[in-house]
Amino acid sequence: MVPALDADAMAIGRTAAWLAKQVELALVVADLSLPQYRILGLLTEGSAVSSALAERLAVRPPSITAVVDGLVSRGLVERRHAEDDRRRVDHVLTAKGEKLLTTANKAVNARLAGIAASLETEELTARALEGLGLWRRAMAAYHSAGAEAAAVTQ
Repeated sequence: MVPALDADAMAIGRTAAWLAKQVELALVVADLSLPQYRILGLLTEGSAVSSALAERLAVRPPSITAVVDGLVSRGLVERRHAEDDRRRVDHVLTAKGEKLLTTANKAVNARLAGIAASLETEELTARALEGLGLWRRAMAAYHSAGAEAAAVTQ
């Protein structure tokens, strides 16, 4: 059961949008767009085909192709034919991509930590950052449950 939301909690969607904008601003340091950053982050979990990336990012496969093309041209991602099925093309993060993702992660973390540090106490700052970590766990569990449900129905 979902608890009743107070006025602050009802603005959670707007807050998520504000946070996304702050992430975009931090990514300027790494010369990455938010979609590029998201794809690089997903590829740290292993190689993936376009359709799997599109599903995880909730976009259409042609959108992924355009973003990945830019990452490939910069040497951040490689396309490789799968050994077991030459028709399937996997996307793999390169060493250069890993290095840039590390730079981007540091910039994003610093920006969000700086914003959280604007709160009145260190305890509130810590709680704000822990809240983001909790959202990460929730998203991972949500995606895992979705993958498990899809496997059962197939």
